[in-house]
Amino acid sequence: AKRRVPVGQVLLTQDDFVRRKAYLNAHAALARLLDLGVVPIVNENDTVAVDEIRFGDNDRLAALVSIMVHADLLVILSDIDGVYSADPKRHRAELLTHIDGLRALDGLRAGKSGSPLGSGGMASKVEAVRVASASGTGVVIANARADAILRRILQGEEVGTFFPAHRVRGRSRKLWIEFVQNARGTIVVDAGAQKALVSGGKSLLPAGVVGHRGAFVIGDAVEVAGPDGSIFAKGITNYGADEIPSIQGSSIKEGGREVIHRDSLVIL
Repeated sequence: AKRRVPVGQVLLTQDDFVRRKAYLNAHAALARLLDLGVVPIVNENDTVAVDEIRFGDNDRLAALVSIMVHADLLVILSDIDGVYSADPKRHRAELLTHIDGLRALDGLRAGKSGSPLGSGGMASKVEAVRVASASGTGVVIANARADAILRRILQGEEVGTFFPAHRVRGRSRKLWIEFVQNARGTIVVDAGAQKALVSGGKSLLPAGVVGHRGAFVIGDAVEVAGPDGSIFAKGITNYGADEIPSIQGSSIKEGGREVIHRDSLVIL
């Protein structure tokens, strides 16, 4: 009110991200607020959320919202200046102003001696960076107490730690499948099917399925594993776990359907 900027509170639950229709409705509501010049204040809806379906932390919620609104930049404000070369509370450390490539953070754990992430929730922030950056959104981690920090970031000043977008933003539905939907199980395929999916851009057919793990139903997200057990894809299944044994290894019948259509499949 002091700066005469209209704001609107938006309360979201995990269900608003998992259910496709709810996800699209939330996207439309946020887009409309932004079109009207209203700044959305997004929080988890604690009145209806239960432990089993909570986001876990606001960093993950921020990353998922950045995907939902197709944000160009996600700013995560913390109580330290950014990501350091070592835990600044335990070692002499240098602030890393630019990290190009998320593999540089692989294997790091918050609180571990010498870890650049240190402690106090930085691990969850870096995980949010992984999600947002891989979906096409750049990220800055900076100190919330720094003077005019948001203005300085938006003006392009080198403050905090910047993570460029890891790739060009993909289609909205595929981003939803890859980053929002939790996998309910795994479908295992043979080498031929794996090659057809990865190199040929094909749909997954029953003939290429050799097994499954977990309990899932039609419309759930599932991971896809190759013969060696490694996960290489994720998609929305057209079959429940109880149907897989009866159709795996067989040719698709007239009026039948793909196990996962290519439009609902993401190669990881």
